[in-house]
Amino acid sequence: MSRIFITGSTDGLGLAAARTLMKEGHHVVLHARSRERASALADISPTALGLVIGDLASATETRSIAEQVNAIGRMDAVIHNAGIYLERSRGETPEGHAKTRAVNVLAPYLLTAWITRPDRLVYLSSGMHRSGSSALDDIDWKERPWSASQAYSESKLYIATLAAAIARHWPDVLSNAVDPGWVPTKMGGAGAPDDLEMGHLTQTWLAASDAGVTKVSGGYWYHRQRREAVAEVGDPGFQDGLVEKLAGLTGVRLFTERE
Repeated sequence: MSRIFITGSTDGLGLAAARTLMKEGHHVVLHARSRERASALADISPTALGLVIGDLASATETRSIAEQVNAIGRMDAVIHNAGIYLERSRGETPEGHAKTRAVNVLAPYLLTAWITRPDRLVYLSSGMHRSGSSALDDIDWKERPWSASQAYSESKLYIATLAAAIARHWPDVLSNAVDPGWVPTKMGGAGAPDDLEMGHLTQTWLAASDAGVTKVSGGYWYHRQRREAVAEVGDPGFQDGLVEKLAGLTGVRLFTERE
């Protein structure tokens, strides 16, 4: 059985993934933004491997999340599920970043750097990544007029690209991106047309299955099928440019020169 950490596991896809993995006998570490939000996990947290608390909009709290996870022990897999959708304004995190950028991109980047390297990494992207701009000169939205939809689309382009970059730099890790579809969660809305169950079963499958088809890296997945992401995701030049930008924004370098 695997030890698996899931960010944003108090509701939606993250909670569904946690319930599924725990039912299968895996040892799951849950995550909540705050102690108040953790109350939503009261029925499953007693049987979980652990519960960590921290707001991904804060780099300091993100560091604390990583430390809490590492204190529990090395994970076999991490599912980077947490995310925010259409923010009305750019917002301002404690470090001065756009909130969408911080939660959807910088936090998983930092957790990837700070959590003891697992065997598998799963990052939640979206079909909306296809609308993301490949320009990297203002990825933190300091100069452009704010667009909630465009900021979200770009965040999902970046996270799919990060997954592909990790697959290229860390051959000992299975790193994949998942498009869960437009599913009826709090984020997606009650009228969303896609299958909620398949929305979370793809990431649990990639995180824990022994099936040979899951032993791959650098994939972009939708409902357990490989799909083609936009060309930038697989472009080493774009990958390296993005990772360099993220290192500049966070002060944390993910890859060494040898990787």
